[in-house]
Amino acid sequence: MGAKRFLVLVVPVAGSLGLPIAVALVMKQAGIGAGVGLILLLICLWFALMLRFAQMPEHS
Repeated sequence: MGAKRFLVLVVPVAGSLGLPIAVALVMKQAGIGAGVGLILLLICLWFALMLRFAQMPEHS
């Protein structure tokens, strides 16, 4: 259970810090179109990971 708690902490921070850096680097190298495509791909992946590792209260 420790690994899941670690992922719950790391996924939001990694997304909020890594996403702007990755998009800026791709835009610099490949252009705006590639940057927009990357942002769409990464946001969908990040959102899926956030939903997967979210700690929701259990139903009784």
